Amino acid sequence: MAVAAGQSSTAPPAAESPTPFISGVWPSTPPPGCPFPPSDSLAAVAFTGRQASYEHADTWYPSWAVDGNLYSPWTDGKVNGQHSASWTGAFAVTGCATITGDDPLHLQVINESIYSSDASPYGGRYPCGSLLYNGVWYYGTYCVNNGSGIHNGIKYNWPWLGPFVGFRYSTDYGKTWTETSCTPSKPLFGEAAPHGEPLKIGAPHFVDFGKNMEHSPDGCAYLVAHGASDGARRRYGYNSWITGDQIYLVRVKPSIEAINDASKYEFFAGYDAGGEPIWSKEFAKIQPIAAWRDNMGCANITYDAPLKKYLMCVTDGRVTVSYFNTYILESDRVTGPWKLVSYFEDFGEQGYFVNIPSKFISADGRTLWLCYSANFSPSLNGKSLIGTPFGSRYGMCLHEVNLLAPGAAPDKR
Repeated sequence: MAVAAGQSSTAPPAAESPTPFISGVWPSTPPPGCPFPPSDSLAAVAFTGRQASYEHADTWYPSWAVDGNLYSPWTDGKVNGQHSASWTGAFAVTGCATITGDDPLHLQVINESIYSSDASPYGGRYPCGSLLYNGVWYYGTYCVNNGSGIHNGIKYNWPWLGPFVGFRYSTDYGKTWTETSCTPSKPLFGEAAPHGEPLKIGAPHFVDFGKNMEHSPDGCAYLVAHGASDGARRRYGYNSWITGDQIYLVRVKPSIEAINDASKYEFFAGYDAGGEPIWSKEFAKIQPIAAWRDNMGCANITYDAPLKKYLMCVTDGRVTVSYFNTYILESDRVTGPWKLVSYFEDFGEQGYFVNIPSKFISADGRTLWLCYSANFSPSLNGKSLIGTPFGSRYGMCLHEVNLLAPGAAPDKR
């Protein structure tokens, strides 16, 4: 575990800067053509400089259980001396951990187990949607295929997005597991992408409704996923683990019997004439809740109960091994419409899997912690990556931020 105290600074982040951004308002710099209007209630995001990082692995998606602990998957690294590697085909290994403590600066991460599952005919199998609800841990995995090519004279390697397989589950908080009845060849929603074909539900993540899903509007668990509807475009690696065009939404009443039964799910299918969301049992009718061609990627949604707002973190992975952009959207409804809170160019500089653990949202809803991993590629074309904001690294990173109202000054610490 590494914990570092922040220092006061207002220097904007920049790839060329020799020093990382530490605290202050991160400038919002959305590119031309951004389809999301600016939020009229949340005007900026200010980093306080308080941050911590833990372990040496990624794919952290904490779920707040009824016992007060957080439970998260992890992979591609080491936790408590245990190793996992998700790219190893028939022997893909993923881990799961309990995260104890109420202060993000002083948490304890405890590995519960590691689990091997077959990715064949794909090249890797990675964690995604993770939910611990009423004592049952539902742990989703998705597949990737490795590809490579030349873009603007530079050779890249990237993992194409494969199908979402399904959920294994545990009734003893991750010590033992029952494997899903679904397989990479017969995934839950029937999508396939052996040669990089576009997918809509490739790597879904559970919407964070608070402790034991206490703020779910209807008792359903919701899953948000990035995807793409076609393959004709200019962007290199357009449909990967970190790139896409649209965000999709599905829901299910969580139970061991239902979680791997596609007939129990409903898919967001647009709006009716009165602007109310339509839900369909037919996957073919699915519609995105947000779209921005060649500018979307991994998405996570948290319900900020004090503000009565849904906050969606989206990472645009550019060409999949590059500097990454992350932005935060807000909405009064989980189905949207969405407005832009802030756009972080070169966040991390290579920050990804960004989410907001509901456990650490303040009583007024305006102070929260970003959870993410960063800089899996230590250098890009001979240039070393900078951990920015300060403390960003390969591991579980936590950074405290304030959501500012229009005209508000950042909290000085």
